[in-house]
Amino acid sequence: MTSKGKKKPDWDKESVRALRKHLSLTQIQMARELGTRQQTISEWERGMYKPRGVSNTVLDIVAERTDFRYNASPDKPSKTDEDAESG
Repeated sequence: MTSKGKKKPDWDKESVRALRKHLSLTQIQMARELGTRQQTISEWERGMYKPRGVSNTVLDIVAERTDFRYNASPDKPSKTDEDAESG
């Protein structure tokens, strides 16, 4: 739980991919930015593994600082801020 009382969702394959696309990065570019391997990003996006520990925290920080909206429903892609605010 965060200091504001909000529980952040787990990083699943859809949310990792949605964040990467929100940032307009390839898997290689995201791996370089996070200091990990492209294979790791691919494995997260295929659901083989989930980010944990420091990786999970870094993804939370990146998401927060780039106004990434966590998706409440895993069946739908995440919306950008413009899509969410235009209604």
